[in-house]
Amino acid sequence: MNQKKVTNAKTSNGLKHKSVSIRMSGLGGQGVITAAHIIGGAAVLDGKFSTVNPFFGAEKRLAPAESYVRISENSIYERGEIVYPDITVIFHPHVITLGKSYTMPFYDGLKSDGIVIINAESALDFTDEDKENLKNLKANIFYVPATSIALSVAKTELSVNMAMMGALLGVTKIVSMENLEESLKERFGKKKFIASATTAALDDAMKTKFAKTEQLIERNMAVVKKAVEKVKKYTL
Repeated sequence: MNQKKVTNAKTSNGLKHKSVSIRMSGLGGQGVITAAHIIGGAAVLDGKFSTVNPFFGAEKRLAPAESYVRISENSIYERGEIVYPDITVIFHPHVITLGKSYTMPFYDGLKSDGIVIINAESALDFTDEDKENLKNLKANIFYVPATSIALSVAKTELSVNMAMMGALLGVTKIVSMENLEESLKERFGKKKFIASATTAALDDAMKTKFAKTEQLIERNMAVVKKAVEKVKKYTL
């Protein structure tokens, strides 16, 4: 995504620092790359700078996938993998429990006082070593039942990424809800979004789940808002 700034846009107050780095880890088919683009687009609409970089191997369902989002109030010159994230977003428990990730352990490189948001119905059973390391990092752990929310509200597991974006907003307010919706409209509107073959296929699959684009936007924004309500902090 080319970085740009919209100077006349309303700016949200979600950035505690001038720049924030987000690492998103999930499995192929979960829309990790789509989520990164929508968040990055919303940041631009908020009047900030943003860059988005996907990382994946084989483009197949359930293979590891990562995306890196940088958001800043100033121009961004760094590209590529985010080694030291402020926030890491885990789209599937298997990223942690089965090590299905390019970054292991899942909190590798997390900055002190960083944030971890995990899609799980309940707290995962971390190893004693992971607990100790997370405590030493003063990590802030959050859980959200993203899959359940997607199935109950949007009636499709393809909306898990929308729930994860909602959880991210619920914890950080990193972009405004208004411009997240605008970015979602840009992604699934009439103009074809240029993406890899697999990502484009996922976009098309999402569109087939809803009779009209308006319904897609409405249902998925409902998923986002429900996740904002449901994300909960966990104490190690």
